[in-house]
Amino acid sequence: MRDKNREKREARKSRHARVRRKISGTPETPRLCVYRSLNHIYAQIIDDTAGRTLASSSSLKMDLPSVQAESKPEAEAEGKPKGKEKGKGKGKGRPEGIKMRRSRAVGKAIAEAAVKAGIQKVIFDRGGYLYHGRVAALADEARKAGLEF
Repeated sequence: MRDKNREKREARKSRHARVRRKISGTPETPRLCVYRSLNHIYAQIIDDTAGRTLASSSSLKMDLPSVQAESKPEAEAEGKPKGKEKGKGKGKGRPEGIKMRRSRAVGKAIAEAAVKAGIQKVIFDRGGYLYHGRVAALADEARKAGLEF
């Protein structure tokens, strides 16, 4: 029997190869490529015609401030009984995780590096990952910081 993780990795590589056949970075609109590891996230802006990386950023050496402990949620403060709230999601009282904060920081950093290099517009290459979670957070923050895609 094959390893499940190996199958997932191969499926991601297959999706990435399929997307890469269709998109390519040019000097006018380079490619913003994302790689997501278990703990970190990496982003590069690549000109595929010249084969050069124009800007890069990763969460490896970023120093993020620690999350302060939040005060008690409003429900507990008002004396309401604890229990599961209706609906899905983590709720507004829960702080954002370290991986999401790293992703947002990398998105902002890569956009700043791109604007500094004179790049306004890019093609987003999600690397075969779903456009969800950390990948979407990186993309949203890059858009907020000035990149167009």
